[in-house]
Amino acid sequence: MADIDCHSEMRGFHRDQVTLSNKQQGEMRTRRDAGRTRLENGLNEAKKPQPKEVQSQGSYQMRTMVQDDDNDYDIDDGAYFASDDLKDDAGVALTPLAARQRVCDALVWDGRLKQEATVKRNCVRQVYAAGYHIDIPVYRIVTTKDENDEPVEHYELASGDDWTRSDARAVTRWFNGLVGELNAGESDGSQMRRITKLTKKFARRAGWKNKTTSGICITKLVVDHFHYSADRDDKALRETWNAIEKKLQKSTEIDHPVLDTKLAPTGDDAVTFFHDCLSSALKTLEVLDNSDCTRKQVREAWDEVFDTDFFSRQPDNNGDDGGGKGSAMKVTSVETARRNDGGGRFG
Repeated sequence: MADIDCHSEMRGFHRDQVTLSNKQQGEMRTRRDAGRTRLENGLNEAKKPQPKEVQSQGSYQMRTMVQDDDNDYDIDDGAYFASDDLKDDAGVALTPLAARQRVCDALVWDGRLKQEATVKRNCVRQVYAAGYHIDIPVYRIVTTKDENDEPVEHYELASGDDWTRSDARAVTRWFNGLVGELNAGESDGSQMRRITKLTKKFARRAGWKNKTTSGICITKLVVDHFHYSADRDDKALRETWNAIEKKLQKSTEIDHPVLDTKLAPTGDDAVTFFHDCLSSALKTLEVLDNSDCTRKQVREAWDEVFDTDFFSRQPDNNGDDGGGKGSAMKVTSVETARRNDGGGRFG
């Protein structure tokens, strides 16, 4: 079986086509901060209490956002209010819907935005003309006493008609903590983050992103089935996908990372769609197992998987000097891979 090293190509794809550039990250921060300012001004105008804190969460905070050709970015920025601050003028506690409506009213207070904020089941959404949107989940901070009569806080999300115990920051801590643990050991948490983003990029191509499963489901699948491969993101990605595909063959059920609930039930349509796409991609990549596989064929396979021509557009030598950590293969003028370790023609 050929083992053509496409690590540098995969890293280049991740750098240029997947991860957000510093400029894009700066734009995200600016958009998030503008949303916070709008909320603060709107609450002040209405003479309503401010949240005790506002915290980014989700892929923005986990640093797993990926580039989107349609500028379809989702910034999650949770607003955490003291329970006593979520009351009406008569002192009656707001319902979950009324709490979300108060935040929504604050965002539309001056009517300057082309699209007004809307109340969703689990958040308030502000869509901007540039294509991105900010979701603001609304939480209340609840203080109780523990077994030692010490005050403890937990958080409840305004979800539908209920206050549901939840705190998305715990999911962020879960993911970032795992990355840190892997980096401290013999594995590579940074590689796991890259594999997560590459998998999300694969799943969110145009025509798929409204059918496939959520980013948190994909992240949980990658974390649970991550295969580390030193200096080989291409290999780590394929082995991780193989492990995910085997898991999904058995069940599409996905556990929540920090709660005793499910992110997706058995038979979930979006997970099933993702599974079908992943199975097809792995079938495409089977060409890599042929003993006479060429680098050209490997690049074409990755191009098909990611619906791009990035891999085939890379220079033949790909900047690899053939030694140490680089490719185990070199590409000849006829694009037939040859070993660079003294062996003969491999294809």
